Amino acid sequence: MAQVEATTERVVAAQPDDVFDALADYTGTRPKVLSEHFSEYEVREGGDGEGSLVHWKLQATSKRVRDCLVEVSEPTDGELVEKDRNSSMVTTWRVTPAGEGKSRVVVTSVWNGAGGIGGFFEKTFAPKGLGRIYDEVLAKLATEVEK
Repeated sequence: MAQVEATTERVVAAQPDDVFDALADYTGTRPKVLSEHFSEYEVREGGDGEGSLVHWKLQATSKRVRDCLVEVSEPTDGELVEKDRNSSMVTTWRVTPAGEGKSRVVVTSVWNGAGGIGGFFEKTFAPKGLGRIYDEVLAKLATEVEK
């Protein structure tokens, strides 16, 4: 089993605190910025950053659907970590300053991939697919916070 990693980033024309607060708002902003790849979204505990428990289904391809139940933590300033209870997937959102009135948002997902030939294809293609999904989420986030 090889570790698979997908990373996407975007510079957003908004203050880092505002961008982070929007990402950590699982009851208001987060459902607005998700792409059509996400379904059955439900906040089960909390809803604002640390201590939240959120469920969704992520349909990465027509045949691949992950049933995610994520625990949210904030280990450092500007960092939001989503650990899926149903798999090895961990998604980290980092928001840092990127110049006057701008923020850099980097989202990285890592998980233990399959072995063998299936693992080879997963490691080759899954990061690109997940990257496209998170590109769309980041674009919607930018639209939301740049108002």
